[in-house]
Amino acid sequence: MAMSYKARRRWSLVILLVGLPIYILVATVLATTVVGWLGQSPLVFLVQLAIYIGLGVIWILPFKSIFLGIGQADPNEDTDE
Repeated sequence: MAMSYKARRRWSLVILLVGLPIYILVATVLATTVVGWLGQSPLVFLVQLAIYIGLGVIWILPFKSIFLGIGQADPNEDTDE
Protein backbone atom coordinates (compact mmCIF):
# COMPACT_ATOMS: atom_id res chain seq x y z
CA MET A 1 0.00 0.00 0.00
CA ALA A 2 1.35 3.40 -1.00
CA MET A 3 1.81 6.03 1.67
CA SER A 4 -0.12 9.27 1.48
CA TYR A 5 1.64 12.55 0.79
CA LYS A 6 1.23 13.69 4.40
CA ALA A 7 2.65 10.42 5.76
CA ARG A 8 5.64 10.61 3.42
CA ARG A 9 6.20 14.22 4.46
CA ARG A 10 6.14 13.32 8.17
CA TRP A 11 8.44 10.33 7.69
CA SER A 12 10.88 12.45 5.70
CA LEU A 13 11.10 14.89 8.62
CA VAL A 14 11.70 12.05 11.09
CA ILE A 15 14.39 10.58 8.86
CA LEU A 16 16.15 13.92 8.41
CA LEU A 17 15.90 15.13 12.02
CA VAL A 18 16.45 11.87 13.91
CA GLY A 19 17.79 9.20 11.58
CA LEU A 20 20.36 11.21 9.66
CA PRO A 21 22.31 12.48 12.71
CA ILE A 22 22.46 8.93 14.08
CA TYR A 23 23.61 7.65 10.69
CA ILE A 24 26.31 10.36 10.53
CA LEU A 25 27.69 9.27 13.91
CA VAL A 26 27.70 5.60 12.91
CA ALA A 27 29.31 6.36 9.53
CA THR A 28 32.00 8.48 11.17
CA VAL A 29 32.87 5.73 13.64
CA LEU A 30 32.92 3.17 10.82
CA ALA A 31 35.16 5.31 8.61
CA THR A 32 37.50 6.08 11.49
CA THR A 33 37.78 2.39 12.37
CA VAL A 34 38.56 1.38 8.78
CA VAL A 35 41.16 4.13 8.41
CA GLY A 36 42.69 3.07 11.74
CA TRP A 37 43.16 -0.45 10.38
CA LEU A 38 45.07 0.93 7.38
CA GLY A 39 47.76 2.54 9.51
CA GLN A 40 50.12 5.03 7.87
CA SER A 41 49.49 4.18 4.24
CA PRO A 42 49.90 7.02 1.74
CA LEU A 43 46.46 6.22 0.31
CA VAL A 44 44.61 6.68 3.61
CA PHE A 45 43.11 9.99 2.51
CA LEU A 46 41.74 8.52 -0.73
CA VAL A 47 40.29 5.49 1.06
CA GLN A 48 38.67 7.72 3.67
CA LEU A 49 37.25 9.97 0.93
CA ALA A 50 35.83 6.94 -0.90
CA ILE A 51 34.24 5.65 2.32
CA TYR A 52 32.58 8.99 3.09
CA ILE A 53 31.31 9.42 -0.47
CA GLY A 54 29.99 5.86 -0.53
CA LEU A 55 28.25 6.17 2.82
CA GLY A 56 26.89 9.57 1.80
CA VAL A 57 25.15 8.07 -1.21
CA ILE A 58 24.08 4.74 0.30
CA TRP A 59 21.87 6.20 3.06
CA ILE A 60 19.37 7.72 0.63
CA LEU A 61 18.76 4.60 -1.48
CA PRO A 62 16.26 2.90 0.89
CA PHE A 63 14.39 6.18 1.42
CA LYS A 64 14.21 7.33 -2.19
CA SER A 65 10.48 6.64 -2.50
CA ILE A 66 9.72 8.59 0.67
CA PHE A 67 11.58 11.74 -0.44
CA LEU A 68 10.27 11.73 -4.02
CA GLY A 69 8.02 14.75 -4.59
CA ILE A 70 8.11 16.06 -1.02
CA GLY A 71 9.10 19.56 -2.17
CA GLN A 72 6.10 19.79 -4.48
CA ALA A 73 2.57 20.83 -3.57
CA ASP A 74 0.22 18.16 -2.21
CA PRO A 75 -1.21 16.42 -5.32
CA ASN A 76 -4.43 15.47 -3.47
CA GLU A 77 -5.17 18.97 -2.20
CA ASP A 78 -8.10 20.70 -3.86
CA THR A 79 -7.33 24.22 -4.97
CA ASP A 80 -10.59 25.91 -5.93
CA GLU A 81 -9.56 29.41 -6.87
